[in-house]
Order: sequence, then C-alpha cells, then structure tokens
Amino acid sequence: MGWFSNFTSSSIGRKFLMGITGLFLVTFIAVHLLINSFSLVSAELFNAGSHFMATNPLIQAMQYVLALGFIAHIAMGIVLTIRNNAARPVKYAMNKPGENSNFASRSMILTGVLVMLFLFLHLKDFFVPIKFDHGSYGTDYDLLVLVFSNPVYVVIYIVAFILLGIHLFHGFQSAFQTIGVNHPKYTPAIKFLGVLYCVVVALGFSAIALFHFFNSMN
Repeated sequence: MGWFSNFTSSSIGRKFLMGITGLFLVTFIAVHLLINSFSLVSAELFNAGSHFMATNPLIQAMQYVLALGFIAHIAMGIVLTIRNNAARPVKYAMNKPGENSNFASRSMILTGVLVMLFLFLHLKDFFVPIKFDHGSYGTDYDLLVLVFSNPVYVVIYIVAFILLGIHLFHGFQSAFQTIGVNHPKYTPAIKFLGVLYCVVVALGFSAIALFHFFNSMN
C-alpha cells in the first residue's frame, strides 16, 4: 500500500481523488433529485422509491462510502486550497482575483463548508427519523411534507440548494478536468453539461421544497 500512500500524499494524487469523489457525489445528487421528484407525482411513488433506497443492500452499503467520500472531498479541498494559497504570490492573489477566476471557483471552500453544514441539518430532518424513528411521523412522504410545511426550513433549504448549484458549477467541470478528460473537442460539451446540471439541481430541489410548502397551505 506504499504506492497508494505516496499517491494520495502527492498534489496530483489528491486532485485526482478529489475529482473521483466529486463525480461520485454528482451521481448521488442526481439520483437523490430523481427520487425526490417522485413526490411531485404521487405519495405512493415517492414512498416506493424511498423504500427501495432504504432497503436495497447495495445502496445501504454505498451510503457509508458516500459519507467517507464526502468527508474526503471536503478535507482534500481544504488542504489543496491552503497549499495553493501558500504557494501563490501575494501580489497575484490580491491583483483583481475576479479577472483570474470566476466566483464559483473562488468560493469552492466556502460553498463546500456551507453545504456540509446543511447536510448535517438534512440528516437530522430526514435520515435520522427514517433510519431510527420510522413510522412515528407516518410515511416518508408525510415526513417530507411536514419538513417543507415550515417556511423557515424552506428558505434554508432553497439557499442551500443555490449554494450547492454554485459549488457544482465549478466542481462538475473541474472533476472531469482533474481525471484527465480535458480536450478541445469534449470540453465545451462538458462545460455545457456542467451548467445544465447545476441549474437543474438548484432549481429542481428548490421546486420540490416550494411545491410542498404551497401545497401544505391548501
């Protein structure tokens, strides 16, 4: 395992692992959005999808891989940012950063940390009740409606979804570039898919929260 330790301790290795874990998280978020969108169709469909996610052995095993991957992604992001800032001349860092990079790339650590804090709230609201207190709130659909009937929670979730979209705006393209998928022929398509993906994620999750909030008022 010496080669793996040497690989992960190198700058290239950390960037590669960060790209891989980033793509893994991108896939998980897409699946999560798909399952949640079932709640816009019917309670039965959402409960069926939620039950599948909660009982499928592969998914249950992967949730722990996801947790480790997310922690590793955030940790490596912080380490890489600190090292890059330390290696960068002060004048360059202070010389019109907006011309050297976009807001999404400059705020990756900030949005990443805020999304991580939101994840803890999300786990408290959904994962813990479903995992350890199943049934006391009714069905999983009933829990979803209950959480999104609170206007404060809806605002928090929408802000978090926007931050997640900003984080993904740079992260999607960066992940592919990091693992070597960087070619004039494919890069424009990857950029387009990245923009489309982050917009769909931010608007999709926000629409679900708003739908259930306004529906609960009827």
